[in-house]
Amino acid sequence: MLQRVGPRTSVPGPTLFCSSSCAVHVAPRASCVMRVAVLLRAAGVGAGDEVVVPAFGNVEVAEAVIQAEAKPVFADIDPVTYCLDAAAVEAAVTVRTAAVVVVHRFGRSADVRRLHEVGRRHGLLVLEQRESDAPHDETARRRERAAYLDTRLRGVRTPDAGAGHTYQQYVVRVQGNGRPDRDAFARAVRAKGVDCRVPVKTPVHRLPAFRRYLSLPETERAAEETLALPVDASLTRREMQRIVSACNALGGPIVVGSTAGFGV
Repeated sequence: MLQRVGPRTSVPGPTLFCSSSCAVHVAPRASCVMRVAVLLRAAGVGAGDEVVVPAFGNVEVAEAVIQAEAKPVFADIDPVTYCLDAAAVEAAVTVRTAAVVVVHRFGRSADVRRLHEVGRRHGLLVLEQRESDAPHDETARRRERAAYLDTRLRGVRTPDAGAGHTYQQYVVRVQGNGRPDRDAFARAVRAKGVDCRVPVKTPVHRLPAFRRYLSLPETERAAEETLALPVDASLTRREMQRIVSACNALGGPIVVGSTAGFGV
């Protein structure tokens, strides 16, 4: 049962719901847009309403809000989780706000407790879009490879492990400080055979269809600095060593940590 704290009527939903939220699993883009739009409309969200969404990736969430005939309102992210920041969401709430769509990202969960508290205070529907679950053994191997990189990479900021991080993507920050910027860093690493990618090239609020003249400093900083390095469960020790060697060849301070290893 989809429950909403506030005046709108609760309606049945197709997935597992908890408290005042529903979990919507990631699907192909068209399916995701349709599913989120259907859930919003079923809860009574529509014309004249505002829905708070992240601008760091997931343009399909903003598209779903438009399809529901509501207005997407962008809020900033937490720089550690890359998910909506509860304080930023609360600051974006107006008398027209009807819902919040929380997107869990890179295998790290948003601070759902605080986000649900915001929802309860303001009588908002809070939807959670979750990532697809990987098999336990695959997640365990990803965590091993992430731990290996955590203790060996230098010159980049490694991700905060956090409780339950599944490392759907291993996202580091390349911050400059006299070294190559993120894009130059990525080109140099790819030239050494490492398949890295930029997870979010342009925040949604900077795309022509959704352009908003507002400041989302953490979102914009993350879009400029983040880079996803491979931690696939199938990677061998030799391949992991190549990743470390390629990154560390670009210099930067050594990250001090305990030695981690994994079986291959």
